[in-house]
Amino acid sequence: MKQRKKLKVGILFGGKSGEHEVSFCSASSVIKAINPERYDVVPIGITKQGYWLSPADSRRALLSGKVEGEEIICWESKTDDHQFIVLSQKNNKIVYSFLEKLDVIFPVLHGPFGEDGTIQGLLELIGVPYVGSGVLASSLSMDKELMKKIFQQAGLPHTRWMVIKRKRWNIEPEKILAEINQNLTYPLFVKPTNLGSSVGISKVERREELATAIALAASYDRKIIIEEGIEDNIEVECSVLGNDEPQVSVVGEVKPAGKYYDYDSKYIDENTQLIIPARIPKKVMKEIQEISKLAFLAIDAAGMARVDFFVQKRGHFFQVYLNEINTIPGFTQVSMYPKLWEKSGIDFSTLIDKLIQLALERYQDKLANKIDYPSKLLP
Repeated sequence: MKQRKKLKVGILFGGKSGEHEVSFCSASSVIKAINPERYDVVPIGITKQGYWLSPADSRRALLSGKVEGEEIICWESKTDDHQFIVLSQKNNKIVYSFLEKLDVIFPVLHGPFGEDGTIQGLLELIGVPYVGSGVLASSLSMDKELMKKIFQQAGLPHTRWMVIKRKRWNIEPEKILAEINQNLTYPLFVKPTNLGSSVGISKVERREELATAIALAASYDRKIIIEEGIEDNIEVECSVLGNDEPQVSVVGEVKPAGKYYDYDSKYIDENTQLIIPARIPKKVMKEIQEISKLAFLAIDAAGMARVDFFVQKRGHFFQVYLNEINTIPGFTQVSMYPKLWEKSGIDFSTLIDKLIQLALERYQDKLANKIDYPSKLLP
């Protein structure tokens, strides 16, 4: 029997984002779990300054133990194998030469410049298949304001919210505070509009805390979103896998170590609990799974996504609120996205394989598009 040719898979990680360190952890987990009999891995690191490392330097970066001088420890392990460094950039002429030689790219670049359509646009331009959503879905899901407008248009349940701009905040903060207090009910969540992993997020329970929370969010983004919080809520998540006909996982529940599911609760504090399946009635779980699928299709996502919800429990009554969709969810062994699929019957290695195959399938579908038109503009 003829041996199948190995595919060369580029793992993109790091990047110019507040989620830079999280990306290192995801990349390490993917590289560890990917099937070496089917794939040759080419790690491609990007520094916080935006410099692209060669594959050799990227491998050294993943093994060395620090990121630009600061120790980073992945949540699932305290061993030296899970501490990373981004080395100094040595040459800045790498992008096209080795990307074009790869069969497929698996981006685990969380946050801006990785999850917002930026890197997807580059990969589209040079014609390399890649895992996950395209430019439009990536940018929509990264911008919480536009994402919520799409969900609103699709008739999906959500909490009340409003968006302010950093420039206006710097000019008339008192007026903005008055508008928020008039239109929204506490508790509030104040977030950078274009960031994930709960970076820059604050839970605000009193008016006196609001200005400080907005200032923090404004230090990360020019747009700040303020959302009403849900009292007596359960935070749950559902994983989606597929392209035009997505499938959904079981629903998992997050019981954060802190007051809410912030950065420390996600990646550092081991007292955070991921309960799978979630402790909700089957009818509510089916509703969440259906909304997850609709949210995925509403933004035209592809490959993978994790959809996050709040479920408010009042006696025997459950109300579901869609929070957000993440097109490049955390991808460590203990992240919710792969754990939900593991509980749904798809182990981590198989999940990676399916995502790569979905990327190749989507790329082949794009090749069916015509790019020639019988024009009379040119001789």
